[in-house]
Amino acid sequence: MKIALAQINPTIGDFKGNTDKMIALARKARSISSDLIIFSELSVSGYPPLDLLEKKEFVESNLVYLQRLVNSINKIGVICGFVDKNPDKKGKPLFNSAVLFEDGTIIHKVHKRLLPVYDVFDESRYFDPGKECISFSYKGYRLGLTICEDMWNDRGFFVEQHYLVDPVEELVKNGANMLINISASPYHMAKREFKWDMFSAMAKKYRAPVINVNQVGGNDSVLFDGISLAFDTEGKIVTRAKDFEEDMVIFDTDYSKGEMHAVSETDTDSILNALIMGTRDYMQKCGFSRALIGLSGGIDSALTLYIAVKALGRKNVMAVFLPSEYTSHDNFEDSKQLSDTLGIRLITIPIKDLYKKFLQGLSPLFTNVATEVTGQNIQARIRGVFLMAISNKLGCLLLSTGNKSEMAVGYCTLYGDMSGGLAVLSDVPKTMVYRLSRLINKKTEVIPSRIIHKPPTAELRPNQLDQDDLPPYEVLDSILKAYIEENRAVEEIIEMGFNPSVVKDIISRIKRNEYKRQQAPPGLKVTAKAFGYGRRYPIANKYFEF
Repeated sequence: MKIALAQINPTIGDFKGNTDKMIALARKARSISSDLIIFSELSVSGYPPLDLLEKKEFVESNLVYLQRLVNSINKIGVICGFVDKNPDKKGKPLFNSAVLFEDGTIIHKVHKRLLPVYDVFDESRYFDPGKECISFSYKGYRLGLTICEDMWNDRGFFVEQHYLVDPVEELVKNGANMLINISASPYHMAKREFKWDMFSAMAKKYRAPVINVNQVGGNDSVLFDGISLAFDTEGKIVTRAKDFEEDMVIFDTDYSKGEMHAVSETDTDSILNALIMGTRDYMQKCGFSRALIGLSGGIDSALTLYIAVKALGRKNVMAVFLPSEYTSHDNFEDSKQLSDTLGIRLITIPIKDLYKKFLQGLSPLFTNVATEVTGQNIQARIRGVFLMAISNKLGCLLLSTGNKSEMAVGYCTLYGDMSGGLAVLSDVPKTMVYRLSRLINKKTEVIPSRIIHKPPTAELRPNQLDQDDLPPYEVLDSILKAYIEENRAVEEIIEMGFNPSVVKDIISRIKRNEYKRQQAPPGLKVTAKAFGYGRRYPIANKYFEF
Protein backbone atom coordinates (compact mmCIF):
# COMPACT_ATOMS: atom_id res chain seq x y z
CA MET A 1 0.00 0.00 0.00
CA LYS A 2 1.24 3.50 -0.86
CA ILE A 3 0.22 5.95 1.83
CA ALA A 4 0.38 9.74 1.47
CA LEU A 5 1.12 11.69 4.64
CA ALA A 6 -0.37 15.13 3.99
CA GLN A 7 0.34 17.85 6.53
CA ILE A 8 -1.66 20.99 5.91
CA ASN A 9 -1.76 24.40 7.55
CA PRO A 10 -5.46 24.86 8.30
CA THR A 11 -7.08 28.11 9.36
CA ILE A 12 -9.60 27.67 12.15
CA GLY A 13 -13.11 27.97 10.78
CA ASP A 14 -12.04 28.24 7.12
CA PHE A 15 -13.92 25.09 6.19
CA LYS A 16 -13.86 25.79 2.47
CA GLY A 17 -10.17 26.68 2.39
CA ASN A 18 -9.19 23.69 4.50
CA THR A 19 -11.22 21.17 2.53
CA ASP A 20 -10.15 22.62 -0.83
CA LYS A 21 -6.56 21.90 0.18
CA MET A 22 -7.49 18.37 1.18
CA ILE A 23 -9.32 17.67 -2.07
CA ALA A 24 -6.40 18.98 -4.14
CA LEU A 25 -3.86 16.88 -2.21
CA ALA A 26 -6.02 13.77 -2.40
CA ARG A 27 -6.24 14.11 -6.17
CA LYS A 28 -2.48 14.66 -6.36
CA ALA A 29 -1.85 11.57 -4.22
CA ARG A 30 -4.23 9.54 -6.39
CA SER A 31 -2.42 10.70 -9.54
CA ILE A 32 0.79 9.07 -8.25
CA SER A 33 -1.04 5.82 -7.45
CA SER A 34 -1.42 6.29 -3.68
CA ASP A 35 -3.96 4.01 -2.03
CA LEU A 36 -4.57 6.11 1.09
CA ILE A 37 -4.03 9.73 2.13
CA ILE A 38 -3.94 10.81 5.78
CA PHE A 39 -4.62 14.30 7.14
CA SER A 40 -4.16 15.70 10.65
CA GLU A 41 -6.38 16.01 13.72
CA LEU A 42 -9.46 18.24 13.23
CA SER A 43 -8.16 19.06 9.76
CA VAL A 44 -11.64 20.06 8.59
CA SER A 45 -12.08 22.74 11.26
CA GLY A 46 -8.49 23.58 12.19
CA TYR A 47 -7.02 23.12 15.66
CA PRO A 48 -7.61 24.37 18.33
CA PRO A 49 -11.09 25.80 17.71
CA LEU A 50 -11.63 26.56 21.43
CA ASP A 51 -15.04 28.06 22.29
CA LEU A 52 -16.10 28.16 18.64
CA LEU A 53 -17.11 24.59 19.44
CA GLU A 54 -19.92 26.02 21.56
CA LYS A 55 -21.52 27.48 18.43
CA LYS A 56 -23.92 25.03 16.78
CA GLU A 57 -23.36 26.65 13.38
CA PHE A 58 -19.61 25.95 13.62
CA VAL A 59 -20.17 22.26 14.32
CA GLU A 60 -22.80 21.96 11.59
CA SER A 61 -20.56 23.65 9.01
CA ASN A 62 -17.76 21.26 9.88
CA LEU A 63 -20.07 18.31 9.24
CA VAL A 64 -21.33 19.79 5.96
CA TYR A 65 -17.78 20.15 4.68
CA LEU A 66 -16.84 16.68 5.85
CA GLN A 67 -19.66 15.34 3.69
CA ARG A 68 -18.38 17.49 0.83
CA LEU A 69 -15.02 15.76 1.20
CA VAL A 70 -16.66 12.34 1.18
CA ASN A 71 -18.58 13.20 -1.98
CA SER A 72 -15.68 14.92 -3.80
CA ILE A 73 -12.86 12.38 -3.49
CA ASN A 74 -12.85 8.98 -5.14
CA LYS A 75 -10.50 6.12 -6.01
CA ILE A 76 -8.37 6.73 -2.91
CA GLY A 77 -8.97 6.19 0.80
CA VAL A 78 -8.95 9.27 3.05
CA ILE A 79 -8.38 9.62 6.79
CA CYS A 80 -9.07 13.02 8.33
CA GLY A 81 -10.10 14.66 11.58
CA PHE A 82 -13.37 16.46 12.29
CA VAL A 83 -15.81 17.38 15.06
CA ASP A 84 -18.61 14.85 15.54
CA LYS A 85 -21.79 15.06 17.61
CA ASN A 86 -22.32 12.85 20.62
CA PRO A 87 -25.75 11.23 20.26
CA ASP A 88 -25.79 10.29 23.96
CA LYS A 89 -27.57 12.80 26.17
CA LYS A 90 -25.02 12.11 28.90
CA GLY A 91 -21.57 13.67 28.75
CA LYS A 92 -20.23 16.47 26.57
CA PRO A 93 -22.08 17.05 23.29
CA LEU A 94 -19.10 16.56 20.95
CA PHE A 95 -16.36 14.12 20.00
CA ASN A 96 -12.92 14.84 18.61
CA SER A 97 -13.13 12.32 15.80
CA ALA A 98 -11.41 10.75 12.81
CA VAL A 99 -12.91 8.99 9.84
CA LEU A 100 -11.77 6.75 6.98
CA PHE A 101 -13.82 7.01 3.81
CA GLU A 102 -13.47 5.88 0.22
CA ASP A 103 -15.60 6.34 -2.91
CA GLY A 104 -18.38 8.12 -1.06
CA THR A 105 -18.64 5.58 1.76
CA ILE A 106 -17.53 6.01 5.39
CA ILE A 107 -15.69 2.82 6.29
CA HIS A 108 -14.64 3.50 9.87
CA LYS A 109 -14.99 6.21 12.52
CA VAL A 110 -13.15 6.68 15.83
CA HIS A 111 -13.43 9.13 18.72
CA LYS A 112 -10.43 10.41 20.65
CA ARG A 113 -10.23 8.64 24.00
CA LEU A 114 -7.54 10.58 25.87
CA LEU A 115 -8.41 14.27 26.21
CA PRO A 116 -5.51 16.43 27.45
CA VAL A 117 -6.18 19.21 29.96
CA TYR A 118 -2.66 20.52 30.60
CA ASP A 119 -0.70 23.50 29.28
CA VAL A 120 -2.55 24.91 26.22
CA PHE A 121 -4.97 21.95 26.09
CA ASP A 122 -8.49 22.00 27.53
CA GLU A 123 -10.22 19.33 25.47
CA SER A 124 -12.51 17.92 28.14
CA ARG A 125 -14.13 21.38 28.22
CA TYR A 126 -15.70 20.50 24.87
CA PHE A 127 -15.34 16.80 24.07
CA ASP A 128 -16.54 13.54 25.54
CA PRO A 129 -13.95 10.74 25.45
CA GLY A 130 -14.45 7.84 23.05
CA LYS A 131 -15.56 4.58 24.64
CA GLU A 132 -13.81 1.90 22.57
CA CYS A 133 -10.76 1.03 20.49
CA ILE A 134 -11.52 -1.21 17.52
CA SER A 135 -9.08 -2.07 14.72
CA PHE A 136 -10.43 -2.55 11.21
CA SER A 137 -9.38 -4.23 7.96
CA TYR A 138 -8.21 -2.13 5.05
CA LYS A 139 -6.25 -3.27 1.98
CA GLY A 140 -4.61 -6.22 3.70
CA TYR A 141 -3.89 -4.55 7.05
CA ARG A 142 -5.64 -4.27 10.40
CA LEU A 143 -5.42 -0.55 11.08
CA GLY A 144 -5.36 0.94 14.56
CA LEU A 145 -6.44 4.56 14.17
CA THR A 146 -5.74 6.97 17.04
CA ILE A 147 -5.91 10.71 17.58
CA CYS A 148 -2.90 12.58 19.03
CA GLU A 149 -2.94 12.07 22.84
CA ASP A 150 -4.21 8.50 22.42
CA MET A 151 -0.58 7.47 21.80
CA TRP A 152 0.85 9.36 24.77
CA ASN A 153 0.19 6.83 27.54
CA ASP A 154 2.42 3.82 26.87
CA ARG A 155 3.29 2.20 30.19
CA GLY A 156 6.66 1.03 28.89
CA PHE A 157 7.72 4.52 27.77
CA PHE A 158 6.20 6.89 30.33
CA VAL A 159 7.28 6.64 33.96
CA GLU A 160 3.94 8.09 35.06
CA GLN A 161 0.69 7.31 33.26
CA HIS A 162 -1.89 10.09 33.31
CA TYR A 163 -4.79 8.01 32.00
CA LEU A 164 -6.40 4.74 33.05
CA VAL A 165 -6.49 3.30 29.54
CA ASP A 166 -3.91 2.77 26.80
CA PRO A 167 -5.74 2.93 23.45
CA VAL A 168 -2.75 1.63 21.48
CA GLU A 169 -2.41 -1.44 23.67
CA GLU A 170 -6.12 -2.16 23.25
CA LEU A 171 -5.93 -1.76 19.47
CA VAL A 172 -3.03 -4.19 19.19
CA LYS A 173 -4.89 -6.70 21.35
CA ASN A 174 -7.78 -6.22 18.94
CA GLY A 175 -5.55 -7.24 16.04
CA ALA A 176 -4.05 -3.98 14.76
CA ASN A 177 -0.82 -4.50 12.82
CA MET A 178 -0.40 -0.92 11.59
CA LEU A 179 -0.79 2.10 13.89
CA ILE A 180 -1.95 5.43 12.47
CA ASN A 181 -1.99 8.58 14.60
CA ILE A 182 -3.39 11.88 13.36
CA SER A 183 -2.37 14.79 15.54
CA ALA A 184 -2.20 18.50 16.19
CA SER A 185 0.80 18.33 18.48
CA PRO A 186 2.11 21.82 19.36
CA TYR A 187 5.75 22.64 18.87
CA HIS A 188 8.23 23.56 21.55
CA MET A 189 11.99 23.23 21.62
CA ALA A 190 13.39 19.72 22.26
CA LYS A 191 9.95 18.10 21.87
CA ARG A 192 10.46 16.53 18.46
CA GLU A 193 13.19 14.11 19.62
CA PHE A 194 10.98 13.02 22.51
CA LYS A 195 8.13 12.28 20.10
CA TRP A 196 10.41 10.39 17.75
CA ASP A 197 11.69 8.25 20.61
CA MET A 198 8.10 7.56 21.73
CA PHE A 199 6.84 6.51 18.30
CA SER A 200 9.98 4.46 17.69
CA ALA A 201 9.56 2.62 20.98
CA MET A 202 5.95 1.73 20.13
CA ALA A 203 6.85 0.50 16.65
CA LYS A 204 9.50 -1.81 18.13
CA LYS A 205 7.31 -2.89 21.02
CA TYR A 206 4.38 -3.95 18.84
CA ARG A 207 6.41 -4.89 15.74
CA ALA A 208 4.07 -2.69 13.70
CA PRO A 209 4.60 0.29 11.39
CA VAL A 210 3.66 3.60 13.04
CA ILE A 211 2.42 6.56 11.00
CA ASN A 212 1.98 10.04 12.50
CA VAL A 213 0.51 12.91 10.49
CA ASN A 214 0.84 16.21 12.31
CA GLN A 215 -0.65 19.64 11.69
CA VAL A 216 1.69 22.43 10.58
CA GLY A 217 1.37 26.20 10.92
CA GLY A 218 0.50 28.75 13.56
CA ASN A 219 -2.89 29.38 15.11
CA ASP A 220 -2.63 32.35 17.48
CA SER A 221 0.08 31.54 20.05
CA VAL A 222 0.24 27.82 19.31
CA LEU A 223 2.67 26.63 16.65
CA PHE A 224 2.80 23.25 14.91
CA ASP A 225 5.97 22.00 13.25
CA GLY A 226 4.55 19.25 11.04
CA ILE A 227 7.33 16.65 10.57
CA SER A 228 4.85 13.89 9.73
CA LEU A 229 6.56 10.50 10.03
CA ALA A 230 6.43 6.79 9.28
CA PHE A 231 8.40 4.24 11.32
CA ASP A 232 9.15 0.67 10.28
CA THR A 233 8.71 -2.32 12.59
CA GLU A 234 12.23 -1.83 13.97
CA GLY A 235 11.44 1.74 15.04
CA LYS A 236 13.44 3.44 12.31
CA ILE A 237 12.16 6.61 10.65
CA VAL A 238 11.62 5.70 7.00
CA THR A 239 9.41 8.60 5.87
CA ARG A 240 9.58 12.23 6.97
CA ALA A 241 7.89 15.47 5.90
CA LYS A 242 9.40 18.95 6.22
CA ASP A 243 9.08 21.12 9.30
CA PHE A 244 7.22 24.44 9.44
CA GLU A 245 5.66 24.20 5.99
CA GLU A 246 2.97 22.23 4.20
CA ASP A 247 4.21 19.02 2.67
CA MET A 248 3.18 15.59 1.43
CA VAL A 249 5.37 12.48 1.49
CA ILE A 250 4.70 8.91 0.36
CA PHE A 251 5.27 5.81 2.51
CA ASP A 252 5.37 2.47 0.67
CA THR A 253 4.41 -0.34 3.05
CA ASP A 254 5.60 -3.06 0.66
CA TYR A 255 9.20 -1.88 0.97
CA SER A 256 8.97 -0.06 4.35
CA LYS A 257 10.46 2.99 2.66
CA GLY A 258 9.39 6.49 1.81
CA GLU A 259 10.45 10.04 1.08
CA MET A 260 12.77 11.73 3.57
CA HIS A 261 12.58 15.53 3.52
CA ALA A 262 14.98 17.82 5.36
CA VAL A 263 14.11 19.39 8.73
CA SER A 264 15.83 21.95 10.97
CA GLU A 265 19.16 20.63 12.17
CA THR A 266 19.23 22.14 15.69
CA ASP A 267 16.86 23.54 18.30
CA THR A 268 18.10 27.04 17.49
CA ASP A 269 17.33 26.53 13.80
CA SER A 270 13.87 25.21 14.61
CA ILE A 271 13.04 28.08 16.97
CA LEU A 272 13.97 30.64 14.32
CA ASN A 273 11.88 28.83 11.70
CA ALA A 274 8.99 28.53 14.16
CA LEU A 275 9.02 32.27 14.90
CA ILE A 276 9.11 33.15 11.20
CA MET A 277 6.23 30.78 10.44
CA GLY A 278 4.24 31.90 13.50
CA THR A 279 4.61 35.59 12.66
CA ARG A 280 3.57 35.01 9.04
CA ASP A 281 0.57 32.87 9.94
CA TYR A 282 -0.67 35.12 12.74
CA MET A 283 -0.61 38.18 10.53
CA GLN A 284 -2.06 36.58 7.41
CA LYS A 285 -4.78 34.66 9.24
CA CYS A 286 -5.75 37.87 11.07
CA GLY A 287 -5.89 39.83 7.82
CA PHE A 288 -2.69 41.89 8.10
CA SER A 289 -0.12 42.14 5.33
CA ARG A 290 2.31 44.72 6.75
CA ALA A 291 4.28 44.91 10.01
CA LEU A 292 5.70 47.80 12.01
CA ILE A 293 8.67 47.56 14.39
CA GLY A 294 10.11 50.20 16.68
CA LEU A 295 13.90 49.86 16.44
CA SER A 296 16.01 50.82 19.44
CA GLY A 297 19.47 49.72 18.39
CA GLY A 298 19.16 46.76 20.75
CA ILE A 299 19.25 43.08 19.99
CA ASP A 300 15.55 42.30 20.65
CA SER A 301 14.19 44.78 18.11
CA ALA A 302 16.91 43.77 15.64
CA LEU A 303 15.90 40.10 15.85
CA THR A 304 12.20 40.99 15.60
CA LEU A 305 12.85 43.04 12.46
CA TYR A 306 14.75 40.17 10.86
CA ILE A 307 11.94 37.71 11.64
CA ALA A 308 9.33 40.08 10.22
CA VAL A 309 11.29 40.55 6.97
CA LYS A 310 11.73 36.80 6.56
CA ALA A 311 8.04 36.22 7.31
CA LEU A 312 6.54 38.95 5.14
CA GLY A 313 9.15 40.25 2.74
CA ARG A 314 11.02 43.54 3.07
CA LYS A 315 8.37 45.52 1.16
CA ASN A 316 5.84 44.70 3.86
CA VAL A 317 7.90 45.79 6.88
CA MET A 318 8.35 49.28 8.27
CA ALA A 319 10.88 50.38 10.93
CA VAL A 320 10.77 53.49 13.12
CA PHE A 321 13.58 54.84 15.32
CA LEU A 322 12.43 57.11 18.19
CA PRO A 323 15.52 58.55 19.92
CA SER A 324 15.46 60.46 23.21
CA GLU A 325 18.24 62.51 24.79
CA TYR A 326 19.56 59.26 26.31
CA THR A 327 19.83 57.41 23.00
CA SER A 328 23.41 56.90 21.85
CA HIS A 329 24.56 57.70 18.33
CA ASP A 330 25.88 54.12 18.12
CA ASN A 331 22.31 52.84 18.37
CA PHE A 332 21.20 55.05 15.50
CA GLU A 333 24.12 53.86 13.35
CA ASP A 334 23.41 50.22 14.18
CA SER A 335 19.69 50.60 13.43
CA LYS A 336 20.49 52.31 10.11
CA GLN A 337 23.00 49.61 9.15
CA LEU A 338 20.53 46.83 10.00
CA SER A 339 17.72 48.50 8.04
CA ASP A 340 19.96 49.03 5.02
CA THR A 341 21.13 45.40 5.11
CA LEU A 342 17.54 44.15 5.20
CA GLY A 343 16.38 46.66 2.60
CA ILE A 344 14.04 48.50 4.96
CA ARG A 345 13.46 52.24 5.05
CA LEU A 346 14.18 53.60 8.55
CA ILE A 347 12.05 56.51 9.71
CA THR A 348 13.43 58.61 12.59
CA ILE A 349 11.12 60.55 14.92
CA PRO A 350 12.92 62.22 17.87
CA ILE A 351 10.93 62.35 21.13
CA LYS A 352 13.24 64.59 23.19
CA ASP A 353 11.15 67.78 23.00
CA LEU A 354 7.86 65.98 23.50
CA TYR A 355 9.28 64.21 26.55
CA LYS A 356 10.18 67.56 28.11
CA LYS A 357 6.63 68.80 27.50
CA PHE A 358 5.23 65.73 29.27
CA LEU A 359 7.44 66.40 32.29
CA GLN A 360 6.46 70.06 32.24
CA GLY A 361 2.78 69.18 32.10
CA LEU A 362 3.17 66.94 35.15
CA SER A 363 5.15 69.51 37.15
CA PRO A 364 2.16 70.68 39.26
CA LEU A 365 2.10 67.16 40.72
CA PHE A 366 5.79 66.24 40.87
CA THR A 367 9.21 67.25 39.56
CA ASN A 368 12.67 65.74 39.14
CA VAL A 369 11.36 62.40 37.83
CA ALA A 370 13.13 62.43 34.46
CA THR A 371 15.49 59.60 35.37
CA GLU A 372 13.23 57.82 37.85
CA VAL A 373 10.99 54.91 36.84
CA THR A 374 8.09 57.31 36.22
CA GLY A 375 10.11 59.34 33.76
CA GLN A 376 11.55 56.24 32.09
CA ASN A 377 8.05 54.84 31.57
CA ILE A 378 6.87 58.12 30.05
CA GLN A 379 9.52 57.78 27.35
CA ALA A 380 8.40 54.24 26.59
CA ARG A 381 4.76 55.35 26.46
CA ILE A 382 5.51 58.25 24.13
CA ARG A 383 7.10 55.75 21.77
CA GLY A 384 4.08 53.49 22.14
CA VAL A 385 1.71 56.32 21.22
CA PHE A 386 3.69 57.15 18.09
CA LEU A 387 3.97 53.54 16.99
CA MET A 388 0.28 52.81 17.56
CA ALA A 389 -0.68 55.97 15.65
CA ILE A 390 1.41 54.85 12.67
CA SER A 391 -0.09 51.38 12.98
CA ASN A 392 -3.63 52.80 12.96
CA LYS A 393 -3.07 55.16 10.06
CA LEU A 394 -1.07 52.89 7.77
CA GLY A 395 -2.72 49.58 8.64
CA CYS A 396 0.49 47.93 9.85
CA LEU A 397 0.44 45.48 12.74
CA LEU A 398 2.83 46.65 15.46
CA LEU A 399 5.12 43.85 16.64
CA SER A 400 6.30 44.29 20.22
CA THR A 401 9.88 43.27 20.87
CA GLY A 402 10.12 42.26 24.55
CA ASN A 403 11.65 38.86 25.35
CA LYS A 404 10.61 36.23 27.91
CA SER A 405 13.24 37.24 30.46
CA GLU A 406 11.93 40.81 30.55
CA MET A 407 8.29 39.77 30.55
CA ALA A 408 8.91 37.38 33.45
CA VAL A 409 10.31 39.99 35.83
CA GLY A 410 8.33 43.00 34.61
CA TYR A 411 11.28 44.74 32.92
CA CYS A 412 8.83 46.26 30.45
CA THR A 413 6.31 49.10 30.35
CA LEU A 414 2.56 48.74 30.06
CA TYR A 415 1.22 50.86 27.18
CA GLY A 416 4.82 51.51 26.16
CA ASP A 417 7.15 48.86 24.78
CA MET A 418 4.43 46.27 25.49
CA SER A 419 2.15 47.93 22.92
CA GLY A 420 1.39 45.93 19.81
CA GLY A 421 -0.68 43.19 18.22
CA LEU A 422 1.83 40.34 18.51
CA ALA A 423 4.72 39.76 20.92
CA VAL A 424 7.10 37.82 18.68
CA LEU A 425 9.78 37.12 21.29
CA SER A 426 7.68 36.88 24.45
CA ASP A 427 8.57 33.20 24.88
CA VAL A 428 12.22 33.58 23.84
CA PRO A 429 14.66 33.96 26.76
CA LYS A 430 17.32 36.65 26.39
CA THR A 431 20.12 34.09 26.10
CA MET A 432 18.22 32.46 23.22
CA VAL A 433 17.85 35.89 21.58
CA TYR A 434 21.63 36.01 21.40
CA ARG A 435 21.86 32.44 20.08
CA LEU A 436 19.34 33.21 17.35
CA SER A 437 21.16 36.41 16.39
CA ARG A 438 24.48 34.59 16.12
CA LEU A 439 22.80 31.92 13.97
CA ILE A 440 21.50 34.63 11.62
CA ASN A 441 25.02 36.02 11.32
CA LYS A 442 26.63 32.61 10.78
CA LYS A 443 27.20 33.05 7.05
CA THR A 444 27.21 36.82 6.74
CA GLU A 445 26.70 39.75 9.09
CA VAL A 446 23.06 40.77 9.02
CA ILE A 447 22.64 42.06 12.57
CA PRO A 448 25.52 44.49 13.24
CA SER A 449 28.06 42.79 15.50
CA ARG A 450 28.06 45.76 17.87
CA ILE A 451 24.38 45.07 18.64
CA ILE A 452 25.28 41.53 19.68
CA HIS A 453 28.36 42.44 21.72
CA LYS A 454 27.38 45.63 23.54
CA PRO A 455 25.82 45.34 27.03
CA PRO A 456 22.02 45.45 26.83
CA THR A 457 20.37 48.69 27.95
CA ALA A 458 16.91 50.26 27.87
CA GLU A 459 18.54 53.73 27.43
CA LEU A 460 15.92 55.47 29.55
CA ARG A 461 18.43 57.21 31.83
CA PRO A 462 22.14 58.11 31.59
CA ASN A 463 24.58 55.17 31.54
CA GLN A 464 21.80 52.64 32.15
CA LEU A 465 22.49 48.91 31.80
CA ASP A 466 20.09 45.98 32.27
CA GLN A 467 22.54 44.45 34.75
CA ASP A 468 22.02 47.43 37.08
CA ASP A 469 18.60 45.99 37.93
CA LEU A 470 18.85 42.32 36.93
CA PRO A 471 21.27 39.47 37.49
CA PRO A 472 23.29 38.31 34.44
CA TYR A 473 20.92 36.87 31.85
CA GLU A 474 22.63 33.48 32.02
CA VAL A 475 21.65 33.32 35.70
CA LEU A 476 18.21 34.86 35.23
CA ASP A 477 17.24 32.54 32.37
CA SER A 478 18.39 29.43 34.22
CA ILE A 479 16.26 30.35 37.22
CA LEU A 480 13.28 31.23 35.01
CA LYS A 481 13.50 27.89 33.19
CA ALA A 482 13.66 25.97 36.48
CA TYR A 483 10.71 27.88 37.98
CA ILE A 484 8.40 28.41 34.98
CA GLU A 485 9.09 25.52 32.61
CA GLU A 486 10.18 22.81 35.07
CA ASN A 487 7.93 23.99 37.94
CA ARG A 488 10.69 23.51 40.51
CA ALA A 489 10.26 24.61 44.12
CA VAL A 490 12.29 27.52 45.50
CA GLU A 491 14.43 25.20 47.61
CA GLU A 492 15.22 23.02 44.59
CA ILE A 493 16.37 26.04 42.58
CA ILE A 494 18.59 27.26 45.41
CA GLU A 495 20.08 23.76 45.69
CA MET A 496 21.09 24.06 42.02
CA GLY A 497 23.70 26.55 43.21
CA PHE A 498 21.95 29.90 42.86
CA ASN A 499 22.10 32.70 45.42
CA PRO A 500 19.00 32.40 47.66
CA SER A 501 18.32 36.14 47.71
CA VAL A 502 18.56 36.32 43.90
CA VAL A 503 16.17 33.37 43.50
CA LYS A 504 13.64 34.88 45.88
CA ASP A 505 13.87 38.30 44.25
CA ILE A 506 13.25 36.87 40.78
CA ILE A 507 10.28 34.78 41.90
CA SER A 508 8.81 37.78 43.72
CA ARG A 509 9.08 39.80 40.52
CA ILE A 510 7.37 37.05 38.52
CA LYS A 511 4.44 37.08 40.94
CA ARG A 512 4.20 40.89 41.10
CA ASN A 513 4.06 41.29 37.33
CA GLU A 514 1.31 38.82 36.49
CA TYR A 515 -1.04 41.76 35.93
CA LYS A 516 1.28 43.12 33.24
CA ARG A 517 1.54 39.85 31.35
CA GLN A 518 -2.21 39.39 31.27
CA GLN A 519 -2.44 42.72 29.41
CA ALA A 520 0.32 41.86 26.94
CA PRO A 521 -0.25 41.00 23.27
CA PRO A 522 -0.42 37.31 22.40
CA GLY A 523 3.00 35.73 21.91
CA LEU A 524 4.40 32.78 19.98
CA LYS A 525 4.98 29.68 22.12
CA VAL A 526 8.35 28.00 21.60
CA THR A 527 9.22 26.66 25.07
CA ALA A 528 7.59 23.98 27.18
CA LYS A 529 5.73 26.59 29.24
CA ALA A 530 4.92 30.03 27.87
CA PHE A 531 3.11 32.98 29.40
CA GLY A 532 -0.47 33.04 28.12
CA TYR A 533 -3.43 30.70 28.35
CA GLY A 534 -1.18 27.69 28.89
CA ARG A 535 -0.02 29.17 32.22
CA ARG A 536 -3.00 30.27 34.29
CA TYR A 537 -2.15 32.05 37.53
CA PRO A 538 -4.42 34.42 39.47
CA ILE A 539 -3.34 38.04 39.59
CA ALA A 540 -4.71 38.56 43.10
CA ASN A 541 -3.36 35.91 45.45
CA LYS A 542 -1.45 35.68 48.72
CA TYR A 543 0.37 32.41 48.17
CA PHE A 544 3.99 32.87 49.17
CA GLU A 545 6.55 30.18 48.46
CA PHE A 546 9.18 31.46 50.87
